[in-house]
Amino acid sequence: MSDVLRQYHQYTDGILSQLNSQSRTKLAREMAKKLRESNRKRMIAQVQPDGTPFTPRKQQKLRGKQGKIKRKMFSKIRTIKYLKISANANSATVSFLGNVQEIAKVHQYGLRDRVNRKAEYRIIYPKRELLGINHADLMMIEQITLAHLAHHS
Repeated sequence: MSDVLRQYHQYTDGILSQLNSQSRTKLAREMAKKLRESNRKRMIAQVQPDGTPFTPRKQQKLRGKQGKIKRKMFSKIRTIKYLKISANANSATVSFLGNVQEIAKVHQYGLRDRVNRKAEYRIIYPKRELLGINHADLMMIEQITLAHLAHHS
């Protein structure tokens, strides 16, 4: 997907360079807000940016019985409290904040980590892309950019 972003950047670079810094920052902030909302909706739906579902959790055994996990994955880290945006004239970023960033990184890339602090062993978590950009996001960014340019022309 980075090739698509690179092509989009080349396409809009000349147009956006004509805007002043304050206007580009406002555009970047609007894009970041929309991307954060798009990624939050995907996390709620338990879907990766390419449309495939997340690998489901392993079932837990509680006192010899099969336990059912009632809460969806990533219900707390997808809140606005932890999913932050930053924007300036040259970039727009959606990222996780604080300790949540480590949890998200383990799931984003499918790394090895402990289940909890007291666990003596580490497990390999399946790759679940929490943040990403798909074709619909690119179309949304294009619409935001065109609307912003039309407003400032």
